[in-house]
Amino acid sequence: MSRAGQSYNPRGKKLLEKPVWLLITTALLIASSACIGKTEARQGLARSPRGPEPRLTIAITYDNNPFDPRLRPAWGFSCVVSHRARTLLFDTGGDGSILLHNMGELGISPEEVDVVMLSHIHGDHVGGLVSFLRHNSDVAVYMPISFPQRLKEDVRLCGARVIDVDEARELSEDAFTTGELDGGIKEQSLVLRTPRGLVVITGCAHPGVVNIVQKAKEIGKDRVYLVLGGFHLSGAPVSQIKSIIANFIELGVEKVAPCHCTGDQARSLFRDRFGPNYIECGVGRKIIIN
Repeated sequence: MSRAGQSYNPRGKKLLEKPVWLLITTALLIASSACIGKTEARQGLARSPRGPEPRLTIAITYDNNPFDPRLRPAWGFSCVVSHRARTLLFDTGGDGSILLHNMGELGISPEEVDVVMLSHIHGDHVGGLVSFLRHNSDVAVYMPISFPQRLKEDVRLCGARVIDVDEARELSEDAFTTGELDGGIKEQSLVLRTPRGLVVITGCAHPGVVNIVQKAKEIGKDRVYLVLGGFHLSGAPVSQIKSIIANFIELGVEKVAPCHCTGDQARSLFRDRFGPNYIECGVGRKIIIN
């Protein structure tokens, strides 16, 4: 089993060849008693009041690529997205203590988060969920409909609201999910509409990063300004990576910020091709789009 496909132990000790939901649901049952009695979860992302166009801020809170020396790199991915006066946590990394430490170093409180969005079931993307919910269960958790029912019930036990994602849908004004796409591993990605174009955030891009970008354009009906996240190209042959880069150019992708499971070779090839439109990405990186 490849590293990305293994389940992650939330204690951070080792990778386990067990379904990740068994680990997480056990931890959630322990944590649920501390969560019971908290306020009911918000009803997802509500439309924000009209006003000046706010900027989009993306803070990488969990990644295996170092960037900010104050933060701890670890295998996995998570980012906090602030958009239209709403704050969304996209994935939770593999270890809750690392996630919360990194959020703290960036000055981000768990209580600021309105919504959690989980890309796919692998432990390096959902392993920090338990720890996060202990600090803030007053959230809606958007997860692919294929996630285990037991995990969904345990998340509800902790006071959070579970929202199943099947098809593409609007989360809030100018924020969308691609819906659950299948690439062996079922996965959703986040699409944000900005004045500069669409911003696409991927977890691991198991359904294929080109397919995800194409779906984003179909949903957002605009050009693609930035694609950020794991591209799932670690160990991929150069010919495949170059083909994907060519597809990006053909699709009109302006900027890229690959990280997590993209792999060093792929990151280097994207850097060479996109030049000044390549954004070096790692844990602690903040990207602001006005």
